[in-house]
Amino acid sequence: MENEKTENPLGYKKISSLLAGFAIPSIIAMVVSALYNVVDQIFIGQGVGYYGNAATNVAFPLTTICLAITLTIGIGTAARFSLYLGQKKEEEAAKTVGSGICMMIAFGFIYAIIISIFYEPLLIAFGATDNIMSYAIEYTRITAIGMPFVVMMNGMSNIARADGSPLYSMIVMLVGAIINTILDPIFIFGLGMGVGGAAWATVIGQIASCILALVYIKKLKRIKLKKEHMTLTFRQIGRTCMMGMSNGLTQIAITLVQVVLNRSLVYYGELSVYGADIPLAASGIVMKVNAIVLAIIIGIIQGMQPIVGFNYGAKKFDRVKAVYKLAIICELVITIIGSIAFQFFPVQVLSIFGSGENEKLYFEFAVLFMRTFLLMLPLIGIQMISSNFFAAIGKPVRGAILSLTRQIFFFIPLVLILPLFMALDGIMWAAPIADVLSFITVMIFIIHEMKLMTKAQK
Repeated sequence: MENEKTENPLGYKKISSLLAGFAIPSIIAMVVSALYNVVDQIFIGQGVGYYGNAATNVAFPLTTICLAITLTIGIGTAARFSLYLGQKKEEEAAKTVGSGICMMIAFGFIYAIIISIFYEPLLIAFGATDNIMSYAIEYTRITAIGMPFVVMMNGMSNIARADGSPLYSMIVMLVGAIINTILDPIFIFGLGMGVGGAAWATVIGQIASCILALVYIKKLKRIKLKKEHMTLTFRQIGRTCMMGMSNGLTQIAITLVQVVLNRSLVYYGELSVYGADIPLAASGIVMKVNAIVLAIIIGIIQGMQPIVGFNYGAKKFDRVKAVYKLAIICELVITIIGSIAFQFFPVQVLSIFGSGENEKLYFEFAVLFMRTFLLMLPLIGIQMISSNFFAAIGKPVRGAILSLTRQIFFFIPLVLILPLFMALDGIMWAAPIADVLSFITVMIFIIHEMKLMTKAQK
């Protein structure tokens, strides 16, 4: 017992207590992060209408690309940090954190500069129509300012969580969301700033969260960070990016899906009674609502990561398998509840975001899209947890392959082929079919990995 007190509790504490302790603050933090976009959509929908919602949907791929950068660096750094702690290599852990912080700063500002220069051609590529282009430009030019702060805020949150401070990570996200929620109605309605007001509210919240996140550098518990650790080498960049690759590729895949989906909805929407703008706006709302459920799953993943990483590094494979199984059970509970809401109460969910012109056609399409597109939601969660599980145990290539299965290998081909025969219905049915195919793929990988760990224990 005396020896246990000097060890990292990740190696001996009850699995359910550990996952609850790490995952619940992570879930709150991720849900709050997702609410940045949802709150904007609610206020924009009520104050501007569905043109405003469609504009933020078109601009959203820029946010997912930012998230790809954030997760690649943040989760990559946190995963390496946890593995080194499990192997009792504190100096390597410190170098990893120092390099990760430098990467956040450099990549965040580079990305903001790229958006500021190329925002107009990017928005056209993402499917902006003439009706929504002015809204999309206004929103994008402002939110680009916040991108470096988003990268640093989320990256440091992952490090704090891996360092054993999930509550601090949660507080970082809460502060920004509260500020955003307070400022949204003031800017949009009180000052009449429209989508620009929503963008400024978001950026101010992001800056506040970032400042709080950076304060944690002085509070690190497991390591002592020194100036000499704050270096940026190609070797460190490569190792960190490899570990975070599955998470980053997932977001890049989501971005590609958004672009293909937006353009397909515009093209086939123009050939239907709904027109181009209604499918674009409705799909954006459905994606943002679903992002709340996915945020809970990501919170479970982030809570699972340090526990899995530490115990895999310490070769405690029974504990590794137990964490994975418990994470899957939690995911199924959440996604089944989400599925019930989406299938049986879609109008009530969608009504929160307003409608605008052609209300009857808007709700008709939005309800059909929500019910069909999210039909296999529980399987999406299993795929996400499994791909990130491989990243956590130091097998990022397998994790990356699994991250790509649903979005790239299955969904995009289906969303291009099925509409040729089924028009807009084909776009909607591409999602549940891709979910089933990716679930089968991920189960093959996971069953094989579990057998390997069982053999290693004998």
